[in-house]
Amino acid sequence: MSRAIFQTAGATSTPIIAKPIQWGQTAIGAAAILILFSVALVVGRSQSIQWPQIGRYLFHPTILRGVLLTLELTAAAMLFGIAVGCAVAIMAISRNLVLKVLSAAFVWLFRGVPLIVQIFFWFNIALFIPQLRFGTATISINEIITPSLAGFLALALHEAANMAEIIRGGLLSVDQGQQDAGRSLGFTGSQTLRVIVLPQAARVIIPPTGNQAIGMLKASAIVSVIGMEDLLTQAQHIYAQNFLVIELLIVASIWYLAVTTLASLGQYFIERRLVRHARSSNKSVERSGE
Repeated sequence: MSRAIFQTAGATSTPIIAKPIQWGQTAIGAAAILILFSVALVVGRSQSIQWPQIGRYLFHPTILRGVLLTLELTAAAMLFGIAVGCAVAIMAISRNLVLKVLSAAFVWLFRGVPLIVQIFFWFNIALFIPQLRFGTATISINEIITPSLAGFLALALHEAANMAEIIRGGLLSVDQGQQDAGRSLGFTGSQTLRVIVLPQAARVIIPPTGNQAIGMLKASAIVSVIGMEDLLTQAQHIYAQNFLVIELLIVASIWYLAVTTLASLGQYFIERRLVRHARSSNKSVERSGE
């Protein structure tokens, strides 16, 4: 049982409640630490893993090329996804029925089909569209849709569908009164969207966008199935020659963890900045109301 201790300061007494120790939570935490330590000890003492080889290949030029391509692919797919997703989201909330149907069909298709299926589809698109003709000129699809472009298209379109729903939800979270206020100030629809709605919707849009970027970093490993020279593919090329499978997979995992950790930190600071900005905006509004 908790005890109430009274401190007397002049004529007043302040009760101080002593919180009981949460023995159950402490025991569960200690057990979790013990299990993690035991697993780390077993893995560290394993004779099957050549630990010096992990350090040797961690900064190998081939691995670094794979890391760079993974970052480039993630950044390009995210930028494309945000741009196209924003356009699709605006179409979804418009009053034009045709645009609403097109946006719904886009999201339904590219979000519903598994990502790996989309990758194989774009990689094999030459099977039913072998050539493009422009007058007398003929271009082979295989010359256009390289493994890199196929991986990019699959990731970018899949991300655009997800971002469209995130942005649409953010836009709908802004009260209708804000748009009415914009029109009363003489703003056009596009000006109201750009100046009033989007800055407020950003507080809802940015956190899940950060999660999508982190997910994209990990999902980019799927392009290894079509031979794109990303981080996982480069690790596979190396261990196919020296048979250090576990060691190279650990190297790839270290790089994925490092990049996603940096991305998570960036997301954390951006969200904190948004929260501080929202609080300062609310305070300024309250002061102006007074």
